[in-house]
Amino acid sequence: MSNDDRKLLNPETVLSIPLKKTDPVELYLPLRKLVASKYSESDAHKVESVLQTLNKCRRDMVERRGDLSLPMQRDCLLHYFKCLCMVESLFTSLSSDADADADADPIIFVWYDALNPEHEDGVSSQRNGIQLERAAVVFNLGAIYSQIAASCDRTTALGRHLAMEAFKVAANFFFQLWKAFSPKSVVSATLDLTSLFAEFLHHVFSAQASELELQQQLNNNDASYALQQHRCALAFSSVYKLYDRAYELIPPDSAARKHVDSFDQTWVTHLYQKVTFFQEEARQRQSSILSESERPAVFSRVESCALDHDAECVTEILVRGICRRWILGCAKFNLQQKYVDLILSEYNPFKLMKDGKLVAYPWDMPPPYPTDSAILSSSVTSSSLSDILAFLPLKKTEPLNLYESLRSYFVLKYSESVAKRVEGLLQMLHKLRNQMLREDLSLPLRRDCLIHYFKCLCMIEPFFPMNASPNPPIFVWYNAVDPQQDSSQHNIHLEKASVLFNLASLCTHIALSCDLTTIQGHCLAVDALNDALNWFSVLRFESKKACGKMDLSEQYIHTRNNEIVSLKFKFPRPQCDISSSPGYPAAAFDPLISGPLAKILVQSTAPQYLGAKMKTCPSDVTGQFLLGYCKAHTLLQGICEAPCLDLLSEVSPVKIKDGNLVANATLEAALENMSLQETQQ
Repeated sequence: MSNDDRKLLNPETVLSIPLKKTDPVELYLPLRKLVASKYSESDAHKVESVLQTLNKCRRDMVERRGDLSLPMQRDCLLHYFKCLCMVESLFTSLSSDADADADADPIIFVWYDALNPEHEDGVSSQRNGIQLERAAVVFNLGAIYSQIAASCDRTTALGRHLAMEAFKVAANFFFQLWKAFSPKSVVSATLDLTSLFAEFLHHVFSAQASELELQQQLNNNDASYALQQHRCALAFSSVYKLYDRAYELIPPDSAARKHVDSFDQTWVTHLYQKVTFFQEEARQRQSSILSESERPAVFSRVESCALDHDAECVTEILVRGICRRWILGCAKFNLQQKYVDLILSEYNPFKLMKDGKLVAYPWDMPPPYPTDSAILSSSVTSSSLSDILAFLPLKKTEPLNLYESLRSYFVLKYSESVAKRVEGLLQMLHKLRNQMLREDLSLPLRRDCLIHYFKCLCMIEPFFPMNASPNPPIFVWYNAVDPQQDSSQHNIHLEKASVLFNLASLCTHIALSCDLTTIQGHCLAVDALNDALNWFSVLRFESKKACGKMDLSEQYIHTRNNEIVSLKFKFPRPQCDISSSPGYPAAAFDPLISGPLAKILVQSTAPQYLGAKMKTCPSDVTGQFLLGYCKAHTLLQGICEAPCLDLLSEVSPVKIKDGNLVANATLEAALENMSLQETQQ
């Protein structure tokens, strides 16, 4: 390969798209007025926080964008998108109610083309229409991820990984814009919001992500020469097809070509060079593609850096750990556990309170967020239900100074400077493990702690077993069934499996601590049990590598899983009517009413519920807002499958800063203060 070819392959120049601009608009007053008139003043009070946060997010998008970092702009846009989905039903009401339109101040959104540097010729939404606003926000989410990717230092392994993941997310947002959010009902839309341009950007950013991944494969030597050449040949062909599809969309369309050229004439030339280069490389490598009979039965996964490579790869390996192991191991099982987090998690800025009030904390307010734990009673409500606690105890462990052990490993294996670069993560690991041992903390706080600790374990897993360390950490865990037995291993999978076991047990304890006489308590209990089942599903995979005692065996996990399923059928039905729980979604009061919200929140699996006829959406405003939140939550989880990018956020417990992993000092202090307050209480 020539030097010119290598220069083309190494993407020193990547394409990113600017954000669309918009005019200010007041949302709080007209939407609050609508809720008060259509429902009641009491209902308006219950959703007031969401409307205020919605208004603040949009104002900050317009007025503060130049002052905010790219990750902060991302956080603001994600928060605004969730709020926007929550209030979508209000815009539907405004658009369909002629009388309301006549009395209320109209809401008109004006957006400008992202590729027009003068930001002229903006388009307006239909009167009280939300389609243009929603599409523009999805566009800007894709745009901000493309800018985050372009801003990464792609000369480092960490920067390349972050850029690759950010380009993937950008491509996902433009795919959604292309397939679902393109405002076809808008009379006139700017060219950047058309399906053609959304498809174009989807392929561009997919190609750039795939090219970065190809770079990782070219640097990888974990397979035989023939298999390595096979992988690279397929990758070159894939990247070529993506660039070719993007290039084919613009030149044949004269209006699109003129529009792109008016923004930046180098774009089309850049794409043509990419297509030409990758087409030739794919052609030359065609003979390296192995036949079906020549390919191995199992392909090993490609790592961007082998553990024996230089120290420059260390932070990238840690960050990649949370992407691969959290997504593959956990995220796919936790798409539906929204209700537990809405009520109990101190890391979720959206809250549903016991009185039915919805709270949306500002996007730039860091956790912890106050929760209303009054829904949890002081003890289990039924002696027949409490029996299962004896079968689902928490595993206990010995204290362990993870910080000293891990830090000495990085110093010995690499250098003192490398240890300093990852010190924030090691400190957070140590603090979370110590907090995990505390039995004086509330059940919700212990659950949050275990989830964050498990994520950190996913990050450091690639460095185990620590054969180069003279003093690797020894994890000691006691059998939950027979506390006299213990397992003592260097194996990190024992630690991970034990944490997963405790997460499942803890969620069951939360379910049995709920006030089952209330609708909200009943729904929270069911959702907590579903959460427990999810953690047991993950544990099944992890326990095979743990070599633990009987409580981590497949048979024991299967038995406990069945007990949790049967426990849901033992829950007494709450004896109250809709009027006794003001503000709570009516659709969730009776599992026989299987409207969308009820299906999301109640998650009932009783046979008599399965044949229930689908009902309409909840008619109360809180239920509609919750339904919108659940839709946004599910959509974003499917699009933003890159937990490593959360490490760029100001509210992340561990942050990436200047290529280092540092602890969030502000968040640490807040969490320590919260723990102290709980202890004092």
